[in-house]
Amino acid sequence: MKDVYVLAVSSKDASSIAPVPVEQVREAFEGDEVELVFGEDDALFSVRAEESRVDVIFEVRDEPLGWTPDLLVGTGELRALLETARGFYRVRYAPAKPQANVQQSTMAVFEALWTVRTLMGLVEAVCVDVAAYRLHSAQDIEEITELDFDIRDHVTIHAMPMGPTMPMGPTMPMGPTMPMGPTMPKGAAMPPSEGSRAMWVHTHGLTKFGAIDVELFQIDEDDLPAAETFLHELCTDLAFGQGPAVRALVSTSVGRPFTLVPSEEGRTSLVGVDPELFEGHEAQMLTLVTPEGRHTLSGMLEQYRGRFEAETDEERATLRAQAERLLPVFKARFQRKGLMEPLNFVVRAPFEVHPDGEASEGEDEQLWAEVITWDEAKVIGRLVDGGETTTEWRKGAHVEIDETQINALAVTREGRTLDGDELQRLLKAELPA
Repeated sequence: MKDVYVLAVSSKDASSIAPVPVEQVREAFEGDEVELVFGEDDALFSVRAEESRVDVIFEVRDEPLGWTPDLLVGTGELRALLETARGFYRVRYAPAKPQANVQQSTMAVFEALWTVRTLMGLVEAVCVDVAAYRLHSAQDIEEITELDFDIRDHVTIHAMPMGPTMPMGPTMPMGPTMPMGPTMPKGAAMPPSEGSRAMWVHTHGLTKFGAIDVELFQIDEDDLPAAETFLHELCTDLAFGQGPAVRALVSTSVGRPFTLVPSEEGRTSLVGVDPELFEGHEAQMLTLVTPEGRHTLSGMLEQYRGRFEAETDEERATLRAQAERLLPVFKARFQRKGLMEPLNFVVRAPFEVHPDGEASEGEDEQLWAEVITWDEAKVIGRLVDGGETTTEWRKGAHVEIDETQINALAVTREGRTLDGDELQRLLKAELPA
């Protein structure tokens, strides 16, 4: 078994240096279909179900940590709580083996999270995701266990420069001075764009699911958002035991081939990389390469770049004007939607996010929500996707949107978004004669 989550109890909590009494634990888990076992294998207690076992061990430090590792992702408030904590609940389980079925590979994670949630109802604490280097509040854990699965809650993606920034202007190797074709060493990649850097992009957190973390090399700094989106999709499949097998040739949805090889094999073809880059990352990873073993992955990310192209002022104005014009008939068509009709009505609106922390100045992120109810001028919707920059707005969360904030409309039928002409035909019946 291995520690996957650690609860650091606030020094302000009365139970910060003593474990929660047995009777409180029993009462907290009452009604759950689990067996509680106390005092076995050095554990404070163990939560056991038919196919999972989660052990909780309590420890006290003589002195608080006084610091938090730089890699940890979390707010200043959560970091401060961790730094002053003396009491710690270590939540551990045995992750499923990579060959395990989907249920086995995810059940232990969710049983552990439910144990964490129950404990956080008894003590004031911050949750440390040891595998993903993330800090979670009690509210985070509640949302993670109730809302749609979002891999970003379980996996952290880190990007580190592989070398110095590429020089600008004529000093950058160009044209015939750059070795091409068969003279280019295997594993080498085309240089990043001017003023950009080649990055090593890798994940932390998949080990919770019995999977192996993955890495990409020679990623242009400007391509980080695209690489991140690709990795979120790949990691979701891996977490549910549906990812590609090692060395199997697979393709993206648009036919870009790639394969995963053990890192000790994939890294040998890198050129000019300082071994110190990997300090602190000694655990095995899977390296993503082309079928030829190269790290030239720019083409594979092409399909993801378009998602991050900035919307022009003209495009934004067009969508807004269309939304204002069609909103009355869009609303009327939603309200007479048949119970079994395979249509989903979605609207877009701005949501305030704080990428630099809750205390920072907010900025708007445009998010889509599926309409659930529409009462007068208020829409109650369910977020189709979570925010790109923070987890303040999680996928599946229910939100309230004022009609005046809606700036784009869409309808999907059986998972496909209707184009402009199809949308017009669908809404035409609602237009006044």
